Amino acid sequence: MPQFFIGEINKGENPNTIEPPFITIRDTDNYRHIARSLRARTGEKLLLIDDNQIQYETIITEINPKEIICKIENSYPSARDLDFDLYLAQSPLRSDSQLTIMEKATELGVRAVYPVFTDNCALKVNKREKWQRVMYEASKQCERAKIPTCYDPSSFDKILDNNFDKIIVFAERSTEKSLKEYLKENPVHKGEKVLVIIGPEGGFSQREFDYFKSKNLPLISLGNLILKADTAVITALGDIIYEYQG
Repeated sequence: MPQFFIGEINKGENPNTIEPPFITIRDTDNYRHIARSLRARTGEKLLLIDDNQIQYETIITEINPKEIICKIENSYPSARDLDFDLYLAQSPLRSDSQLTIMEKATELGVRAVYPVFTDNCALKVNKREKWQRVMYEASKQCERAKIPTCYDPSSFDKILDNNFDKIIVFAERSTEKSLKEYLKENPVHKGEKVLVIIGPEGGFSQREFDYFKSKNLPLISLGNLILKADTAVITALGDIIYEYQG
């Protein structure tokens, strides 16, 4: 069942409306995608999500030149979310590797991604709009109710001003303990804000290691294997979710 975000219903400039038992879609992007790209027909089902994270299982009853009318068959609060806040600060990679990171981070439930131009960063071009678009499309595909945010590239100082409950730096060649050991001593709890920091393919510089130590940030390992940066992102996020104790 294809999913679409219909925005803040019945408010502001959003042309979409909910008048139970019907939802009317009028915004240009969704209309074109549903009516023209997908060539949807009456009788087909759509999953719609509003800004209150309510999911609507609907069936198309009418498509005309200006709007798509859907009948609500069922509605409920979305359960496609973590109950702690997971964030990623990461040194952008070249080409498709970075797009994969944005997609997989979205699937794994991150609230936001903070690109950081580290000393050994391979890509120092701001592609936030492109990365945000990938996260938007990934949110639709994995039925997330809230679209994560991709921020403009920033510095570690600015990112750390966000008052995270836990900050975990993954640095394979200069580690203090494994992720499992760290989380056993410092379990993630419901509602906490957890920031994951992962560097570039070339690793963090000595200056950056000194910075992390000055901030008393734990340097954590994902095991004995040396992982590529994109693999490390997926592994780190997945392992934290797996070890989460609620």
